[in-house]
Amino acid sequence: MIRVAVLDDYQGVARDMADWRRLDGRAEVTVFQDTLADADALAARLASFEVVCAMRERTAFDAALLARLPALRLLVTTGMGNAAIDMEAAKSRGVTVCGTHGSGYGTAELAFGLMIALARGIVPENASLSAGGWQRGVGRDLFGARLGIVGLGRLGGRVAEYGRTFGMEVLAWSQNLTEEAARAGGARLVGKSELFASSDFISVHLRLSQRTTGLIGAPELKAMKRDAYIVNTARAPIIDQDALVAALRGGRIAGAALDVFDSEPLPARHKLRDVPNLLMTPHLGYVTRDNYKVFYGETLSAIEAWLDGKPVRVIA
Repeated sequence: MIRVAVLDDYQGVARDMADWRRLDGRAEVTVFQDTLADADALAARLASFEVVCAMRERTAFDAALLARLPALRLLVTTGMGNAAIDMEAAKSRGVTVCGTHGSGYGTAELAFGLMIALARGIVPENASLSAGGWQRGVGRDLFGARLGIVGLGRLGGRVAEYGRTFGMEVLAWSQNLTEEAARAGGARLVGKSELFASSDFISVHLRLSQRTTGLIGAPELKAMKRDAYIVNTARAPIIDQDALVAALRGGRIAGAALDVFDSEPLPARHKLRDVPNLLMTPHLGYVTRDNYKVFYGETLSAIEAWLDGKPVRVIA
């Protein structure tokens, strides 16, 4: 039988999100809940699998790793893009790479939830109450505040919609954003410097690329209002980590929320763990029941189609 590896099931829910029994008699499915950072250990684990199912970018498949997986024929990734897969290396080795859809709501909802949590100090207020205390701070309203969105694509557009519903003034900027596209997304196009200097809340929704790596650094953070907040649910390298830590420790901005990190899972002794006014969540943007059902359901369907010799949703 074909051997199938399902990787990085942190919560141990993969088997509950799709009816894997449909592969009974055709494939043997093994689910791994841990992430192996050691290249040798990872190659040894996966060497005998013909099919590997990757959860987004939790495990990287570079050329060196792919060369050590002689049995691999099908690599299914959740989502229709995965920057952690060397597509050219996979193609050269005859490995089919295909993807899935997603629900498309979770990350935008989390971004706005983090905004509300920052504005009202929900985490420190909860900690105070749990410890026997009472009110400890004064929050701020979202109504009438200015929301700056960096990247007004599918997710950024949803956050803009949520912001308008809450009575916020919505600004947007990205390197290729036009006035027409900004208006269609319910935002006003401004320059990068104006967005950072005038926004009360900034939410980042860009794809990671050479152009966006380090796009938000010390100059941008220095330009922000001292009572402003920044939220990143996109990709960690878009914001210069050292610059963000310095801005938070120096009290130059009111706070930040991060759902994405340079190293995931975040090491226990990572420097971000004790930074003041930093709200962190462990990359929960796409981690919802509805989204997982789409991810794992379409992953299973892709494996069945491949076994039957039918077309699969190939990522070019």
